[in-house]
Amino acid sequence: MIRQKVLFVFCSLCLAGGSVYAAEKEKALGNFSNPVAVQEVMTGKRKTANAAWWGFNKSDSTFALQSAINSGASKVIVPYTGKNWITRPLTLQSNQEVVLEPGVVVVAKAGEFKGKFDCLFSASKCSNIILSGYGATLRMRKSDYKSPPYTKSEHRHTLQLKACSDVKVLGLRFENSGGDGIFITRDNYSVPCKNVLVKDCICDNNYRQGISVISVIKLRIDNCVLKNTRGTPLQSGIDLEPSNQRAMLVDVIISNCVAINNIGTGFNVNITGLDSTSREVSVLFVNCYAKDCGGANLAVFASKETRRPRGLIEFKNCISESSTHGGAHVWWWKKEGTPIRLRFSDCKFRNTSGKLNTEPIYLKLKRKKTANRAEGIEFVNCYVFDEQDHPFLKLVGFGGKTGIYDIRGDINVYNPYGAKVNAPVAASELALNIKSFKTRR
Repeated sequence: MIRQKVLFVFCSLCLAGGSVYAAEKEKALGNFSNPVAVQEVMTGKRKTANAAWWGFNKSDSTFALQSAINSGASKVIVPYTGKNWITRPLTLQSNQEVVLEPGVVVVAKAGEFKGKFDCLFSASKCSNIILSGYGATLRMRKSDYKSPPYTKSEHRHTLQLKACSDVKVLGLRFENSGGDGIFITRDNYSVPCKNVLVKDCICDNNYRQGISVISVIKLRIDNCVLKNTRGTPLQSGIDLEPSNQRAMLVDVIISNCVAINNIGTGFNVNITGLDSTSREVSVLFVNCYAKDCGGANLAVFASKETRRPRGLIEFKNCISESSTHGGAHVWWWKKEGTPIRLRFSDCKFRNTSGKLNTEPIYLKLKRKKTANRAEGIEFVNCYVFDEQDHPFLKLVGFGGKTGIYDIRGDINVYNPYGAKVNAPVAASELALNIKSFKTRR
């Protein structure tokens, strides 16, 4: 009798859109490890489900995992079994907490994920989701996706959130993706993600970025490590990159994060897709640390002259150390009166010259023919620690004095060779208060 009830409810769930293959449905029926508990979850008597109740399969656990998620339980536990949970793509649901126990490893199944946009976990237009797993790992097979039979793609993310709201991602390790560790984006109607928290996570050895953000309102990324990103550009730790003028970077705070040993930049902001009709940009990096990145540790791409987005991008109390292409690079496509502003507050640049002997701070006017000035860049009580005989600041592509406006602030330079500037104007003509110290601090 119990099995018949479970069968009826399970079949109803499948007809309603449960994400399992037809062959698996027939194979799995009657093979529940705890049919009574499954029955109680699916009829609403239990609010917490254990994925193993649907039957753990060491070669393919897609059925158990997706069935538990689709069960309607408000909380789903993925227990530690001593073996990996091997799975095909999984889809999260609204109004649910998914908890991976310490030691759990969810692994992308070999030979699967052939779709260019297949992700390990994904959620679209969902709300009220918690995905947590302190001591747990979500792992894909990056090396597999680089050659046939796989079609080239940079979108096989470990976790994709599309137009989702009220989401918390806590304590998980995201590794070896064929795209990003975490991808936060809009839907086809430009609806952004809203109110997202990513906390205490590690993104390691991902293909494109550790975390990519395309469009969001209220995002907090706190106490996360982004490392060893390599595969396809930009290969950054965190990349904030709205795709067009309807995308948003509103109320974004990234705090206490570490970007280390990424082939590209450590922390990157690219707002070239925005224009004057876009929502005002509000981005703050605070207490972040970037080291040993192949690009610049801190990088900002501003908009084309004709676009003129509004807002503020700020790095506050951040440390940039030992990068290949300098501590901070700014590609600034500007026009008189462009309201976007960039601020470095209490930031420290330490030995960022790298193998290329690059200047610690590098400002470049990206398109000399279409933009003839740079402005709105501020350094508030910043420090440069360097032992190389080269300028600490380089300004490129400004076409003479007429290109430099409103680059101001205070920079303290500790360098035995002095505080040199490579610019089309004398350092004394810049609106910068530069203090030079020839001894180590």
